[in-house]
Amino acid sequence: MGYIHFENIHKDFGHNHVLKGITLDIEKGHLVTLLGPSGCGKSTLLRCLAGLEEVTSGTISLDGKDITHVNPRDRGIGMVFQQYSLFPNMTVAQNVAFGLNMKKVDKETTARKVREMLTIVGLDDKADQYPSQLSGGQQQRVALARAIVTEPKVLLLDEPLSAIDAKLRRNLQVEIRRIQQDFGMTTIFVTHDQDEAMVMSDVIHLFHNGLIEQSGAPTEMYTQPVSKFAASFIGNYNILSAAEFQKASGEAVDSADVAIRPEIVRINLEVADESKRYHMEGEVIDSLSHGNLIRYTVLCNDVEINADIMFEKSQLLEIGQKVRLSIRKTNVIQLNS
Repeated sequence: MGYIHFENIHKDFGHNHVLKGITLDIEKGHLVTLLGPSGCGKSTLLRCLAGLEEVTSGTISLDGKDITHVNPRDRGIGMVFQQYSLFPNMTVAQNVAFGLNMKKVDKETTARKVREMLTIVGLDDKADQYPSQLSGGQQQRVALARAIVTEPKVLLLDEPLSAIDAKLRRNLQVEIRRIQQDFGMTTIFVTHDQDEAMVMSDVIHLFHNGLIEQSGAPTEMYTQPVSKFAASFIGNYNILSAAEFQKASGEAVDSADVAIRPEIVRINLEVADESKRYHMEGEVIDSLSHGNLIRYTVLCNDVEINADIMFEKSQLLEIGQKVRLSIRKTNVIQLNS
């Protein structure tokens, strides 16, 4: 049994079955991401753990103790939401101190802990300012400091970066990961952003329609999707039916669908004869720049294949150009239904 253990969790809202029997272990000290599209149940499971929602059935334990019906304030859990929920009439220092004051920690200890926490999140020079005087990223760091300063057993982060611009979000991803590792704090992060999950996680649990579709380390999730949904949600796979694959390559596969990562597709201008590869002939019909990559879309016998190629000006392909694709056979993933 893990440090956090969910056992057969069901959660219904009227006739809407949001969680459909989730059993899940989370190990102490890990940063675990619950990933999935809107409405899949990931935030609901987080709120059940925090005590903000009652489970319909099932049990939740933390550090060996059943907390299914324990008062939220007695669970030892800190939480940061998408909306920062800072008190506008309190300074940064007062916001961070709020949880300690609720626990009736003495003033000297509270002042010391607040100073230390503001230094950790890089806001020691903002202690006397008010939330309205801070940027969105700074407000998010205040919310993070307020959640961590009470030294919770578990930190829950419910899409805390979704309202922040892309560049700042990347910086905060690294910062949150660093703080989590420095404290060795068990952390559960909820997001619908696969790139965010890949950057931050020890383990990813991919949710789909109230169930866990797949679990694993980020590299495993990316390179070994187990289903069509997993392949479509994580990465930018080419997902082809068996019939489409045979139409494009001339070879059959045993599964209903296959998934192919764009970056493993080679574009050859000349005939390549390698028995360990599938080969397809086609025409470039589109190109899109992704920074240091160019994604070419190649039409192979009426089937579209995306190929990601490193940007080299001398080797740019033109729309309408005839090309040959080759894909190592071991990189074609045969999917479950």
